[in-house]
Parts: sequence; structure tokens; C-alpha cells
Amino acid sequence: MNWFSKLSAGLKKTTESLGAVLTKRKLDAASLEELEESLILSDMGTKAAMEIIAELSKDRFDKDIGEDELKELLAGLIAKRLAVAESQEMFHVKQPSVVLVVGVNGNGKTTTIGKLAYRYEKEGKKVMLVAADTFRAAAVEQLQRWSERAGCSFVRGADQSDPASVAYAGVEKAIAEGVDVVFIDTAGRLHTKDNLMAELAKIRKVIAKLIPDAPHAVIQVLDATTGQNALAQVKAFGEVAGVTGLVVTKLDGTAKAGVVVALADQFKLPIHAIGVGEGADDLQPFVAADFARALVGL
Repeated sequence: MNWFSKLSAGLKKTTESLGAVLTKRKLDAASLEELEESLILSDMGTKAAMEIIAELSKDRFDKDIGEDELKELLAGLIAKRLAVAESQEMFHVKQPSVVLVVGVNGNGKTTTIGKLAYRYEKEGKKVMLVAADTFRAAAVEQLQRWSERAGCSFVRGADQSDPASVAYAGVEKAIAEGVDVVFIDTAGRLHTKDNLMAELAKIRKVIAKLIPDAPHAVIQVLDATTGQNALAQVKAFGEVAGVTGLVVTKLDGTAKAGVVVALADQFKLPIHAIGVGEGADDLQPFVAADFARALVGL
């Protein structure tokens, strides 16, 4: 199965929630209202849904339309809104490039780091993983397994050690070994816990002692099944950690994939990758047009 097929299958729950509306033969007031409601229920956001419907009805109101034509028009309008989040490289070419990975508990952060490491190692980069989530032994072990799978180096500290000191040690070792990219895993934390959020600021501060402009990227991992709550998470982490880009996981387990549109609308941050499965290759760069087409079932 190629990536687009995986993406389409992963977004099937959201597509099905739109499906009945997309079979309408005429874009009259009732069908447009129904379509708008379906977009909102996909967690696309009221503003985006209303503006997409306004665009859609501009030239096609009360006219007959085929299902495929409607899907093509809708996909084009969604892709246009997503263009601002089109996948970009998450770091500039440096040695090492330091990437801090943050997010709420259970969003798939450690697995995402492992998949990114796997991808970059396949591309020929020398990668290091740093386990600065020192409070959850399972996370350290999980990250170590991913490092073995990806064939990259791994740094850990003692159990319950200071996360900032582990991050510092990892970056120091990466400099000495000529590593291309360092991914630092941080403990999952609720965005409402001020003390844990302050810990992220401390990690940033100690890394900058070694490399003044580090971290070069701060990637927030989001779970698509949380829907609109993802917006509050990005706002909070952005204020403390200086988030530079997003990864959206678990799109295959939700009917709320429209939240990707809401994220692009509100934050204008690049979405570096999206995930629709458990495999190492099930995390791929975000392409606006492909996502929009898969979302509407094309």
C-alpha cells in the first residue's frame, strides 16, 4: 500500500462523517448548511467551515453538481487553507541540529521521535536520541529500542535525574561525535502544569549554553483524537517552549481530522509530518493537497 492509500484509509472515519453530504446533487441552502455542520463536527473550526462554504457557494449555489466535482472543489478549498502548513524541513543544516520534542502525555511523542530518527538515518544523516524523559522508565526503554531499530546513537541519564542535565550531556556528546541531528525526548506534561512547563524552559536554557541558537527546532506532537483541545495545547506550549512546528499523530483513529485545518488556520505553523499507523513508515511529510484529497475521499 502506497502512502496516499494509507492516508486515505487512515482518514476514513472523518471521510465517512462527510460522505452522505458529498453525495448531494444540488448545492442548495439546506445541503450547504448540512455540509458546513459536517465540517464543524470534523473539528475544522467554525471560522474555517463558514469561509469554505461561502467560497463553495459563490459560483455553485443552487446548481446541479456531481459527487466527484463537489469533492474536487472542496478538496481545492481545503488545500488552499492548508498551504501555510505545507511540510518543511524541521531544521536548518547545522552540525548538530538540536530538535526538542514536546507534548502532552500519551500523544505519541517517543514513538514519533523513533520514526523520525528512522527516516533521517535512511536519508544518510547521523542521528542521536536523548532520553530526557527521566521520570518514566518505560519511555527511556522505548526510545532505546527505537534507536536500535533506526541504527542511531542513544544517550540516557540515571533514573530520576535532572532532565536538563541529560539534555546537556546529550548535546555535548553530539558535538564531540559530529552528529547531524539530535532529538531530545521530554517528559509528557499537561499544558496546565506550570512547574513542568517551566522545566522545558530550563532545558532550553542549558542547551543554549553549548550552542547559543539551540534548540534549532521545537516540535510539538499532537494526538488528532483530542480534536479542538489540540489548539489549547499548542497555545500553551508555544508560550513556554517556543514551538516552531507540529507533528499530528493518530489520524487513523479519529473522525476529527479536520482539526489539522484549524491548526493551520490559527497558528500558521509548519506541520512537518502526520501519522496514520504504528509502522516506522507510517509517519510521512505533510502535503496539503494529498491530505485534502484524502480527507474528502478522492
